[in-house]
Amino acid sequence: MPFHLLLAILLARGGDSIQRPPIVGVAHIALETNDLAAARKFYGAGLGFAEPFKVDHAAFFKVNDHQYIKVSPDLKSETQDRLSHIAFETTDLRKLRNYLANRGVSVPAEVKPDPDGNLTMMLEDPDGHHVEFVQYMPGSLLSKNFGKFLGADRVSTRMIHVGVTVKDRAAADRFYKDILGFKMTRYGGRTDTEADWVDMRVPEGTDWLEYMLNVHNPTPKQLGVMHHLALGVPDIQAGYRTVLARGVKPPQPPKIGRDGKWQLNLYD
Repeated sequence: MPFHLLLAILLARGGDSIQRPPIVGVAHIALETNDLAAARKFYGAGLGFAEPFKVDHAAFFKVNDHQYIKVSPDLKSETQDRLSHIAFETTDLRKLRNYLANRGVSVPAEVKPDPDGNLTMMLEDPDGHHVEFVQYMPGSLLSKNFGKFLGADRVSTRMIHVGVTVKDRAAADRFYKDILGFKMTRYGGRTDTEADWVDMRVPEGTDWLEYMLNVHNPTPKQLGVMHHLALGVPDIQAGYRTVLARGVKPPQPPKIGRDGKWQLNLYD
């Protein structure tokens, strides 16, 4: 009897794995440029996003209180990937760090505040993309500006997804789906018989990560298409007229994609 009782206690303790805290949405996408003035003209004057603060030499364009587009003037060559990293918001970063460590993911030894005052943790996904997790803290630069710099000039009030290239979907699924809890919602391709993109929704929100599949030896220009952000708008034609009036010239008018959504492709 004591043996069975002891065994039951050990099994119960072994089964008490650390629970994953909520991952609630896309926090930001970070990009590299060699012309910050041009980036400010595009994201600021063109798309209407304000810069509520500055950290080091980067520009932070505010989409809403929880989402930013970060642009740094660190592009060293034309062959360099313009994508620096993608970031997701969590409600408890230290708990997320411990959860991931418990699942065998390589994590930092400790979690420290960033220069902006938020808690952040940078990881690497199976494709080598830098993936950051952020917990917004009271008193941070972002928190101090909640409710501010949300002007009517914004062409969009929400970043609905970010897209990155994925070479091995199974490996990406082990990281994003099995460990982090992302959920596949849709997939599609250039034809009805292939999957060229897969939408993976964050577990406790509505934003998603888009796998861009079947991308082989891409040029920097092709990477600039595959690595992308998507802004949701209530009226694509109104958005089109707005950016045209501000001097942004899309290569094509809005069109309906194979996924059934109206879309307008812009290039910064």
